[in-house]
Amino acid sequence: MSQHRAKNGKVANPLQKPWTKTDKSASAKPNRNSSPARQQTVKVTKSVQDNETKVYSANACRVLFQQRPESVIRLYISEKIAPKFADVMKYLAATKKAYHIVDDAELEKVAGSGHHGGVVMLVKRKPTVTLAQYLQSNSRKRQDCLLALDGVGNAHNLGAITRSCAHFGVGGIIIKQPELLQSGAALRTAEGGGEFVDGLACDNLPLALKLCKEAGYTLITTSSHGGTSLYQSTLPAKVVIVFGEEMFGVSKNVAQSADIALQIPGSGKVESLNVSVAASLILGEWYRQQL
Repeated sequence: MSQHRAKNGKVANPLQKPWTKTDKSASAKPNRNSSPARQQTVKVTKSVQDNETKVYSANACRVLFQQRPESVIRLYISEKIAPKFADVMKYLAATKKAYHIVDDAELEKVAGSGHHGGVVMLVKRKPTVTLAQYLQSNSRKRQDCLLALDGVGNAHNLGAITRSCAHFGVGGIIIKQPELLQSGAALRTAEGGGEFVDGLACDNLPLALKLCKEAGYTLITTSSHGGTSLYQSTLPAKVVIVFGEEMFGVSKNVAQSADIALQIPGSGKVESLNVSVAASLILGEWYRQQL
């Protein structure tokens, strides 16, 4: 990173921005050895509230800031990445919120992961949306696709599924624990897609799917042992596609309520695809057929 020399001959820090001179809330200046910043970092990691979460990696943080900057509570960033987030630091300073430039070891402590990508944000969670609320507000849609997850809980699978949902215009994922979609690992894997896809809370998946059918949605399940080929099926405009946990698939109660059972054809050399890959293929075909 380039440095500039001030008139007095000392090296000027390129990260020292004009707004930091008047902002007292940005408690850590561009000094990775600042002990106050380190103390506050430890305090923050211990006091994350239920309505807060940590988001890390450049793409996830950048998209979140673009979509809902008011939700950012605090920023931790490496000196290397900081210039790319100058606008974020300026916003935080103007709104009396703190940012801290720290080293990678400190970032790993804050994120709870070594895959932080040089930036961590403490943010307010997106408000929870129930399935009933979603169905009511989207009742006039003639074309819509939702996903329902039956026992899928791996953060990286959830993030990859969310990313595919965002890419193909899917607005909601029906899941018993929607907060899982907002974990740091899931949001990092989603690469910003989490800002465009809501976790739709439901306590009872079979009942939730019944409500979807009553609202005009066709229920689709997948199976590696039967069903119609994905590429020989006509997919309706309003669908809920149900995916189960990889080892056992969807539960019997859910499978029995399906209107269409799909199979993704292949060589047969492996029993099944990863759930996130299967979701991407089916979503892509549904999207293609609706064009």
